[in-house]
This record gives sequence, structure tokens and C-alpha cells, in this order.
Amino acid sequence: MSVYTQEQVNYLVEGKLDWETTMRMLSMPKDDDRFRMYLNALQSKVPWDDKIILPISLHLYVAQNKATKNWVTKCSCGHEFGDYRKNWKLEALVYVRDTPEAMHEVYPTLMAPDTNWQVYREYYCPECGTMHDVEAPTPWYPVIHEFEPDIEAFYNDWVHLPLPEKTN
Repeated sequence: MSVYTQEQVNYLVEGKLDWETTMRMLSMPKDDDRFRMYLNALQSKVPWDDKIILPISLHLYVAQNKATKNWVTKCSCGHEFGDYRKNWKLEALVYVRDTPEAMHEVYPTLMAPDTNWQVYREYYCPECGTMHDVEAPTPWYPVIHEFEPDIEAFYNDWVHLPLPEKTN
């Protein structure tokens, strides 16, 4: 049995849940139904029917493509970045702040990093322009692939929900 309602989880996702309930919800052990309700809340906010399998960030998800049954990385606008196991950043629009002028758009002059030692890479959805991530590596460092989730283990060992079968 769930401690919280779907409506409360929806309010949490929308940032409209009162502070006291939010703190209680965050500090208590998660009930068995919470992840399902969280996915429902996220699903209700996107304009597409593909099933969200796992949220990656605020507007980025692993979703099951309805037509192919493949699991893909997908923006909340509906843009697909490709197979969820591949680095989605390689399909994103990238803005690299690698000049003092570009860094000063983010930092005051005396606080900006030396662009010989650090750059900012901003990754955007090519369809809607949502910024999904920022990296701050040395200029020569390759694009960072943060993680490749073990979705099967997560569903089996943690949330105990049936996982949609993928074809890839």
C-alpha cells in the first residue's frame, strides 16, 4: 500500500508540493509503488506515447519506442538521440565555451577558468533547444559518457516492476 497519492507525487514532480510533505517524502523509506507513480507523473508531462522506462535528467529519459520496441534516449519534446546504451551527447548540439569572452558570459572576469585548462561543453536538444548537460573538462578531453544504466537490474532488484521487453 502506498503512503502517498498519485496527486502528491504529481505535485512533487511539478515542484508544487508543500515543503513539509516534500521533506517527509524525501526522508522516509520509499514505498513499493512510488517509482510507478513517479513514472506516471513524468509520462503525463510529455507529448508522446512511448513508455518512459527510466528518467536520466529533468527532460531526458530512456523510453521504449512504440513502433520498434527499442529502448532509446529521448528528450521531453520527443526527439530521439538513439540507443540508450550509446552516448546521447554525440547526437546533441554542442556549444563549447573555449574563449575568455564565452566564459565571461558565465563567470565574472577574474573568476573565469583559464580556457587553456578548462572549457565548458553545453549539450542541447537539436529539436527544442533544451540544455541537457554541461561538462567542464580540459579542452582535449573526450566527450564524457556519464553512465550506462543497468535497467534490468534496477527493475528486478529495486523497484520490482515488470519491464517492457526491448527488441535490441
